[in-house]
Amino acid sequence: MQTTEKPVQHVKGGSFLVESHHADQVFTPEDFQEEHYMMAETAEQFIDSEIMPRMAELETCNNDLTASILKKAGDLGMLAAEIPESYGGLNLSKAAACLVSEKFSRTGGLIVSLGGHCGIGTMPITYFGTQEQKDRYLPKLATGELLAAYALTETSSGSDALSARTKAVLSADGSHYVLNGNKMWITNAGFADVFIVFAKIDGTDFSAFIVERN
Repeated sequence: MQTTEKPVQHVKGGSFLVESHHADQVFTPEDFQEEHYMMAETAEQFIDSEIMPRMAELETCNNDLTASILKKAGDLGMLAAEIPESYGGLNLSKAAACLVSEKFSRTGGLIVSLGGHCGIGTMPITYFGTQEQKDRYLPKLATGELLAAYALTETSSGSDALSARTKAVLSADGSHYVLNGNKMWITNAGFADVFIVFAKIDGTDFSAFIVERN
């Protein structure tokens, strides 16, 4: 009689530190699959050939070069790990995305730009965007045709996000919101095409808005 091994359900985050779980449920490097290692190897080869020879130039805040490298990474699928396949992504696990990030950790400031795009710049649309927004943005974010940024910090607020003063008011015809305020320390701001901007609707209800660069 043929049997099928049931995949292990790994615990999420660091819950194993405060809850009782079997050792097999804690993700370890031995749990990586072939697709994870293939992605990591691709990232390592890309870093060695495209990034390391130009590290000195990258560390001078060369926005054009940074954007160019991110787009090349997109051509190899490295921006699409966590985006669903239906939007042109690879639909890989968080572990796969972290493995790629680990490889990029030796690239200085570029790892911040990568995280700004793949993580806080793209995931808000992936998780919370409307169907129309996902269809419009995710395929291009997956390839690097569009690059993303995340605008939360202000002169008077940062980690205390709810202290933000940027205000969003619905237009008279109800077709869009008008945002007024100031943002600072926005990773990828120098070259991003799409911004996830946080503001308070009518000064009270905290929300996020997709803003395209004009």
